[in-house]
Amino acid sequence: MGMASTRRYTAKHAGAGRDFAFPAIETWENQFPGYEIEIDDPELTSVCPKTGLPDFGKLTIRYMPRKHCLELKSLKEYLFSYRNLGIFQENIVNQVLEDVVKACRPVWAVVRGEFRPRGGIGTTIEARWPRPKS
Repeated sequence: MGMASTRRYTAKHAGAGRDFAFPAIETWENQFPGYEIEIDDPELTSVCPKTGLPDFGKLTIRYMPRKHCLELKSLKEYLFSYRNLGIFQENIVNQVLEDVVKACRPVWAVVRGEFRPRGGIGTTIEARWPRPKS
């Protein structure tokens, strides 16, 4: 028995959730230079865009604020918007990074998603800002 010759995942699956209108993440004015903030969401949930099965994970956001800090209540509401969204885990981590950077323009940021096993396989994804030069 060989590998499947037809693609089961399409470009539509790959881009699922990327066009969602995410709520804005609010900020407040930073008062101090040169420190790090770590925020974790131990109960992030989303949905696989292909199977419709739930995904469960822990999301950690680390960043060094420049002029603004993330406001936690709006961040919680933002993260909750993934609850019923069909989106791949890799896209969640990268989308959160993009939206954190857009909201507060940090010196640097790291978003890490640790997703629970489904079918025996767990996934850990980490994205960093600034992005590597390609």
